[in-house]
Amino acid sequence: MFAQPIVAPAATATADDLARPNRRSFLKGASALGGALVIATHLPLARRAMAATGDLAPNAFVRVAPDSTVTVLIKQCEMGQGVTTGLTTIVAEEIDADWSQMRFEFAPADAKLYNNLAFGPIQGTGGSTSIANSWEQLRQAGAMARAMLVQAAAAEWQVPAGEITVQKGVVAHASGKSASFGDLAGKAAALTPPTGVALKDPKAFTLIGGRVPRLDTPAKITGKAGFSIDVRRPGQLTALVAHPPRFGGTVKSVDAAAAKQVPGVVDVVTIPTGVAVVAKDTWSAMQGREALKIEWDGTGEGQSTDAIMAGYKTMAQTPGLTAAKRGDAAAALAKAAKTVEVEFEFPYLAHAPMEPLNGVLEPTKDGAVWWAGSQFQTVEQATIAAILGLKPEQVTINSTYTGGSFGRRATPTADYAAETAMIVKATGAKAPIHLMRTREDDMKAGYYRPMAYHKVRAGVDAAGNVSGWDHTVVAKSIMIGTSFEAFAVKDGIDATSIEGASDTAYAVTDLTATVHNAKEGVPVLWWRSVGHTHTAHAVETVVDELAHAAGKDPVAFRAALLKDQPRHAGVLALVAEKAGWGKPLPAGSGRGVAVHQSFGTYVATVAEVSIKDGALKVDRVVAAVDCGIAVNPDVIHAQVEGSVGFALSVVLRNKITLKDGEVEQANFDTYEPTRMSEMPKVEVHIVPSTEAPTGIGEPGVPGLAPAIGNAVFAATGQRLRSLPLDLSKLTST
Repeated sequence: MFAQPIVAPAATATADDLARPNRRSFLKGASALGGALVIATHLPLARRAMAATGDLAPNAFVRVAPDSTVTVLIKQCEMGQGVTTGLTTIVAEEIDADWSQMRFEFAPADAKLYNNLAFGPIQGTGGSTSIANSWEQLRQAGAMARAMLVQAAAAEWQVPAGEITVQKGVVAHASGKSASFGDLAGKAAALTPPTGVALKDPKAFTLIGGRVPRLDTPAKITGKAGFSIDVRRPGQLTALVAHPPRFGGTVKSVDAAAAKQVPGVVDVVTIPTGVAVVAKDTWSAMQGREALKIEWDGTGEGQSTDAIMAGYKTMAQTPGLTAAKRGDAAAALAKAAKTVEVEFEFPYLAHAPMEPLNGVLEPTKDGAVWWAGSQFQTVEQATIAAILGLKPEQVTINSTYTGGSFGRRATPTADYAAETAMIVKATGAKAPIHLMRTREDDMKAGYYRPMAYHKVRAGVDAAGNVSGWDHTVVAKSIMIGTSFEAFAVKDGIDATSIEGASDTAYAVTDLTATVHNAKEGVPVLWWRSVGHTHTAHAVETVVDELAHAAGKDPVAFRAALLKDQPRHAGVLALVAEKAGWGKPLPAGSGRGVAVHQSFGTYVATVAEVSIKDGALKVDRVVAAVDCGIAVNPDVIHAQVEGSVGFALSVVLRNKITLKDGEVEQANFDTYEPTRMSEMPKVEVHIVPSTEAPTGIGEPGVPGLAPAIGNAVFAATGQRLRSLPLDLSKLTST
């Protein structure tokens, strides 16, 4: 439980409140509180159907069955982040169930019922919004079900509802009468849902903030968990697509004669994204694809990454779009006692989820069914429908577990869902089509974290205070040219290109931040923590350099700049304490720090490294996290630990490079993930909070690279700024 009590006033919600969503942009990391809960009176037919079976279904999110199990419908995608357990915990707390009663199911694709409140009228998962956007919504859903169970008991026992208690799934009265949820579910289902429900005082929480077993663990351990790669439908065929070697290329001609002779190959069709081979199984489809003779038109992106980066550097010398302006950075820099002028290069990065992209599309007499680890249900539903000439509501989505995503399965184009629909349409298939992408397919023909270039000039005055900061970012926009541009891009500025730099919390009086939108033909996409992946590294490295220039301790220097930012300052103080900041380390070792806010969550990171024989070893990582109320502390620990493992390989070696427009990496031999032998000891400390919960899936990533880079400086006295860190550039190790 929390070290300090959580104090917040009890809340009530009316039917009007539940129908009025309060949406805040996920791009700014704010949580969306309240609203958009569809109550049972909006679903009379469904409620009556449930009542006939003895189930209580007062709203779109909660079902109480005659066996006393409580099922929560999860509108988000479970990709390993623990959201099914987290969201279920919220309902369990408000309904006062025993954890052993709790179950979950994935909700159907229906944006009217299950939209992400942070996104607007879209059902989807991203931006670390799952808990934040559902917090009030699911509390209300659980409280509504509890109130109806209590009302049913009160009517049956002829006692005032206020005298009834609910604890661990048992409804009881001082007279000795008691009933299980299942005993009361049918009777409660016949009642009219209340128009206002009181939420539990957080001081009375028993599950939230405590430890509960993850609900998906048993199924994953036993192999019963269903991923889309496991789906097998009657008559199912498998399709693989040969994509052009250059982004933007197209098919000029194709000779499929040899491919069609491969046993098991059923059909070969050309689609807008390449040439698809359809077969009875994956191996036959792979062999058929190998036998294709394709002439590509030779167009598309033909540059190598070195040439693209050179273009970025040239662009940075010209005026950019002003994303932020405070005071007069140029004048302050002119008066600075000391200045640092530095540049950073960041490569393209692949998402490389463990489960390669795949999905099954099954034509039906009334429409189609899409089986996938669906991250953007509304986008995929609409895209498949448009290609097949259907209405979106004619496309049913059966969501499965997802073997990782890191943003890859949430594309504005619904790319692999669209590709599957194109194949179904081109072949006239009546059988289900399972699109499979090998890891090489997505590594070479996927979407990538944008490459970026940063140029920063900053200074300190004679007293060691920051005196001016001029920051330029060059990167290809993720949002421009997509359906998200209308609300995510303002005056040509994509916030995701420069978030974390233009809105820094540091008390820098004179700051200018500008951005250039690059135009190369490489497809880009959000990657775990989006723009913060590079802006945090640049900002936190420069802050460290300014501290050194001012002759000040890096933690003390940051604390002074964050004195008016209590949550930043809080995690910084906690991580310094827990890491033993200032304690000596062995020769050849160093300790570095970073603090950053993303997606509404504050994370301070300390890394301890050692360098021996030119090799870098990250020995220890300590993180302090303020993500508001900690719904599931174990999940928070796991997500921060996972973020370290995910990001470490990017710090040490990973990058996507192009040679004459073709991606050079193909699989985990050339894009190597973090090995167990490389994992440092990771310690996670959670700040007790009464604030509404925010995201945790992504905020653990941004601070790792700068903390490690700053630790390398502490160990060697030399800076490595660009990622991945290249120790060969140190003069001695």
